[in-house]
Amino acid sequence: MNLVEIVGYFAMTFLVLSFIPKQIVRIRVINLIGCLFFVAYGIMLQAWPVAISNGFVAIIQVYHLTKMRMGKE
Repeated sequence: MNLVEIVGYFAMTFLVLSFIPKQIVRIRVINLIGCLFFVAYGIMLQAWPVAISNGFVAIIQVYHLTKMRMGKE
């Protein structure tokens, strides 16, 4: 197994795990981690649709996490 496959498996694992928690913050954080792994995976494979789409989802997750954090303060 090479580094690209390992990154892909991490991405897949975090994506699947993001569907388990009920707390929205945990879901978003775990999904963000999965997206970042998918961005790295897409770049390594030069699979730009994978990298770009997950990059956008990661930005959306960061936006919502920031908005939620600012709402608590």
